[in-house]
Amino acid sequence: MKTKQGFILLAEDDNNLGFLLKEYLEMENFEVMLCRDGEEAEKAFFKQKKVDVCIFDVMMPKKDGFSLAKSIREKDQKTPILFLTAKALKEDKIEGFGVGADDYLTKPFNEEELVLRIKAILKRVHSSDTPPNFFVIGKYQFNYDRHELILDDNITRLTSRESDILRQLVLKRDNVLRREEALVAIWGENDYFHGRSFDVFITKLRKYLKDDETIRIENIHGVGFMLTDKF
Repeated sequence: MKTKQGFILLAEDDNNLGFLLKEYLEMENFEVMLCRDGEEAEKAFFKQKKVDVCIFDVMMPKKDGFSLAKSIREKDQKTPILFLTAKALKEDKIEGFGVGADDYLTKPFNEEELVLRIKAILKRVHSSDTPPNFFVIGKYQFNYDRHELILDDNITRLTSRESDILRQLVLKRDNVLRREEALVAIWGENDYFHGRSFDVFITKLRKYLKDDETIRIENIHGVGFMLTDKF
């Protein structure tokens, strides 16, 4: 018997699509729990010992996908979240990444693409071939594994995307992190929607680091961003 690739919490209110996705993912050797609305999915998430990936439809009864993700991110910053939605507007994608999504797939989509995206997320999360994951940034300590930014006794809990971007900036400290390099490294592709959400996350990181005036995340126009910190 093959070892399961991971446990997926799937929230989809379309009965036919939900059943088809569950069946397909199980054929791909994932364990899947299917929920029919946001409230059911929220209860299921916090009852499970370990969820490897969340896949949430955006438009659901009782609690929509964005609200569900916000509730989870208040207590859990690490578990990857992938949104499924019929909405193709860039504002919706930016909102999705803003509430802590790791990826976003617009309906209709190919099931094979969904599986590839799930595997890419799991590879990134579980990869052992990674750079150091604990950093000092000015007066802050940044624990990438725990998604924590620490200043004295104050801990700011970051989303997985915020942590990924901050680590990329720190690894390139005093050098330019090129926009296309960051987008490919973090999202797997360089496109307009990811670029817009990248800018949103940069704004958030600046706010998190504002209590140390020596830290700068500079916009290098047309190229990317550069983090500097002078002691």
